[in-house]
Amino acid sequence: MPNRLSGLAVAIFGLLLLFVIIPANTEIVDDYGWIRPQTLPDACAVLLIVFGALQAALPSGEIRMRPRETVRALLFAAVAGVALWGMAKFGFLLAAPVLALAVMLLVGERRPGWLAAGAVALPAVIWTAVVVLLERTLP
Repeated sequence: MPNRLSGLAVAIFGLLLLFVIIPANTEIVDDYGWIRPQTLPDACAVLLIVFGALQAALPSGEIRMRPRETVRALLFAAVAGVALWGMAKFGFLLAAPVLALAVMLLVGERRPGWLAAGAVALPAVIWTAVVVLLERTLP
């Protein structure tokens, strides 16, 4: 039963992406070249729908939900929610390093050099790719 429910949840999320989230967050352009901004996100949403429906229709294997793993997953979801709120409130450049550091600590990274590099370098690379190279804005 959990396999069917997880497949159904993934398929519903794909439908939300395809019909609500992606259209609300991508630009509509008439003459953009051979690929439009929504093409790749739409393709990923369709794959989520197809594979989620397949998992719901043809479940296999067994799911065991261990309490510790469930708590960690909920903690990651909470960190993602706080990160979205932080980016909306303070902007990408202030919130992203804190999120990167929190995620690295949650997965068990404790080496100061890697923590500093991940909290500074990763957001800097993302900002450079999106703002400088793609000429798009970040919150």
